[in-house]
Amino acid sequence: RVVQFDAGGVFLIDPEENRIKSQSIVGYDPIEDEKVQLKIGQGLIGHVATTGEPVIVSDVSVDKRYVDAHSGTRSEVVAPIKVDNRVIGVMNLESNQLNAYSKRDLKLLSAFASQAGISVERARLHARTLNAKRLEEQLNIARAIQQSFLPRKDPIIIGYDVTGRNASSGEVGGDYYDFIPIVGSHTGIAIGDVSGKGMPAALIMASLRASLIAEIRNNYSIRTICQKVNSLLWESLDPGNFLTAVYGVLDARNHIFTFSNCGHNPPVMLSVDGTVEYLSDGGPIFGVAKDVVYEERAMVIRRWDVIVMYT
Repeated sequence: RVVQFDAGGVFLIDPEENRIKSQSIVGYDPIEDEKVQLKIGQGLIGHVATTGEPVIVSDVSVDKRYVDAHSGTRSEVVAPIKVDNRVIGVMNLESNQLNAYSKRDLKLLSAFASQAGISVERARLHARTLNAKRLEEQLNIARAIQQSFLPRKDPIIIGYDVTGRNASSGEVGGDYYDFIPIVGSHTGIAIGDVSGKGMPAALIMASLRASLIAEIRNNYSIRTICQKVNSLLWESLDPGNFLTAVYGVLDARNHIFTFSNCGHNPPVMLSVDGTVEYLSDGGPIFGVAKDVVYEERAMVIRRWDVIVMYT
């Protein structure tokens, strides 16, 4: 109402795409939308976005920087939108009259641009706050999922000390371990790690746990369990997602630990005689190939031997 114009708009810089995108425009032909959305540096709008200096053009026909997005335009005024001396966008007005804009008009437009910058920054801060809150809620859910799958207490196995710990980092990861009662003196021991972080990793970990427990109930062969778990995960995981794991069964009566390492960090066997062995027998990581063959290995556990499994 205070500065006359026939076309104009508010434009904000998208640094990721290196483009200036219209937020609100008036008077432009929709067919010319591509000309209105400029790369930084193009046109008078792009020039002001780059230099941070306002521009008054009395006759656009003699200014090579002008991009014809409104056929009737004869003159134009452009002011930068700044926050803390940083250009975040541009306001421009175009007129069908020559010499339509004065320094007074530019001063008014600059004042509007200054207020717009404050409003835009507040809106962006509010959006970031909401996004951070949503992320925090997702992480809390993911933590709850992760914690619900971990053992609430260490198992009691006659003749053995067995314990597990999960030291969670700031982000939720896809770490998993479990002690699974099978039958008699047999206890399943599993540990795994999922690619990625946050909610997606927690959900993939849930798939690993569900698949593993389902196959343990149906099979006694460790290598068969690993093969079937891999097939299930291969069918359900998106490309690029994968898991590593070790699954073994401790026979506490006969002191035999049988395991298969599915691409995981090799557990460390510290023998009572002082030798160190890395338990790497098994096969590749879960979820990257459909038909995979896994091997299993049985080993005798002697008194005071120690096995350390980790992610």
